[in-house]
Amino acid sequence: MASRHSVARWLTACAATIALLAVLVPGAQAQNGDAGRPPALAWGDCSAIEGANPRAECATATVPKDYGHRSRGTLDLYVARLPAKRPESRIGSLFVNFGGPGGTAADRIATEPDTTEEGATFAALNERFDIVGVDPRGVGLSRPSIDCRANQETQGVYAQPFERPEILDPRAMVGRDVDYIAQCVRLNRDVLPYVSTANFARDLDGLRAAVGDDKMTYLGFSYGTFLGATYESMFPRNTRAIVLDGALDPDQYVNDPLASLDEQSAGFERAVGRFLQACARDQAACAGFGGDDPWDALERLIEQAYASPIPAGDRPAIDGDDVNAAVVQAVYAKQLWPFLARALAALERGDGSRLRQLVDIFYGDNGDGTYDPITDRYFTIGALEQRYPHDLRTFLREGRRSYQRYDHAWWNHGYVEAAWGFYPVEPRGVFRGPFVNPAGAPPTLVVGTTYDPATPYKEARRLVGQLGNARLLTMRGDGHTAYGGNSPCIDAAVDAYLIDGTLPAEGTSCRQEVPFAQPQPAAPAPLSAVADRQQDGPAIAVAPHVKPDFR
Repeated sequence: MASRHSVARWLTACAATIALLAVLVPGAQAQNGDAGRPPALAWGDCSAIEGANPRAECATATVPKDYGHRSRGTLDLYVARLPAKRPESRIGSLFVNFGGPGGTAADRIATEPDTTEEGATFAALNERFDIVGVDPRGVGLSRPSIDCRANQETQGVYAQPFERPEILDPRAMVGRDVDYIAQCVRLNRDVLPYVSTANFARDLDGLRAAVGDDKMTYLGFSYGTFLGATYESMFPRNTRAIVLDGALDPDQYVNDPLASLDEQSAGFERAVGRFLQACARDQAACAGFGGDDPWDALERLIEQAYASPIPAGDRPAIDGDDVNAAVVQAVYAKQLWPFLARALAALERGDGSRLRQLVDIFYGDNGDGTYDPITDRYFTIGALEQRYPHDLRTFLREGRRSYQRYDHAWWNHGYVEAAWGFYPVEPRGVFRGPFVNPAGAPPTLVVGTTYDPATPYKEARRLVGQLGNARLLTMRGDGHTAYGGNSPCIDAAVDAYLIDGTLPAEGTSCRQEVPFAQPQPAAPAPLSAVADRQQDGPAIAVAPHVKPDFR
């Protein structure tokens, strides 16, 4: 066994390795500042986006890398909009962010259908608003775009095997994290210091002016609520109507992220329990999974998969980590419960192919040996601005606690967060609060779901308290975010506020109207449709493993 002194020397060496990486990037700067002159927008078609609505228009906005030092160069942001269908009654532009950090928006808006029957989320709002989606700095079709070129299943922050106390090798864990971070910095060093949420908020304020709006109208989901709270705190005189759905506690997210991920892991665990309760009540809806005791059936499947991975056709076999990842992936949206039930029922019969589809979505596996860089972006943007401790022992302690407390989501908190603590890049232009919507500004509408797994309901309540000038709208139900296909009551209240500023009455609570037993597709939608959105609604986080941040 290594001595205490040898371990201490090793930790010091790790710290030195991380410090060497930091010389690749410029130092920190914290300023609020002004967005300055609006970028020019030359609207054209959206040929860069497959399946774009013919009505969609796209443009590139050139913005400063560093608003405090404009001589450092520029970045290009990709912007898409769906023009208002009733231009004679047009109110302005509605900017939408679907979550992250690292999630795209331009493709979501450009491919939005025209009608609710076709699956449109914003059909009613698009009557009177141009709906605008912007790929944030380093994301999607914006350039440069972050890509660490990592095999997410073996190299990324959620690489397997998920750390557990009985298999933990701290040296190997740290070595993997250091290698991944070094690769990310080497490949993306020119953009990483500049991708803070605050800088993107400055970009949005410039784009607000560029589209001709005096005031910002904004709808943000999940991490998009952090972006929205940041924007209105930095630009309180420039807001018209701000809606934050799937709300996280912005102060906790950025200043105490260990606590934020602990709360999220508890939310995931609670959501898994509610799914299993639903299975016990309605075996037909649950495809017969688990019989009289779905809880025991799931635990037996996990133990079996760890002992002897279950075949998944021509794809890699399913192990216990895969089962846990897939279950957490699927409880993000109640619309995915039926597919999860069928996948688990098939797994009981020795067929892991359905569950493998969920695992592939979790990791962003493109099926050709490459991986969607959504997790790279989630990590590098979040780690840039979140205040994590730098002591490895803290992460080891939290990892042990998480493993003791959470049967299926322990891997989302503790050990995994060490990489965030080691991240060496210093941000340019970060904002960490206070998050306040002052009196005199339009009130913010905050939407929370009582059993939201990713951003627990208590965070929505705390956000209302922090902002001060805000109103809480509640959905009684399951899944991450509420607007768009979960509850007509929620949709009507949000639409009314965005269109004419009418707030729902204090204490308004709406019931979710998504049954467990609903028409089930043959397979879950691809990453762009599931990892970034509920199947019949708006975005969840960029990925199920995203914290409030996938947040």
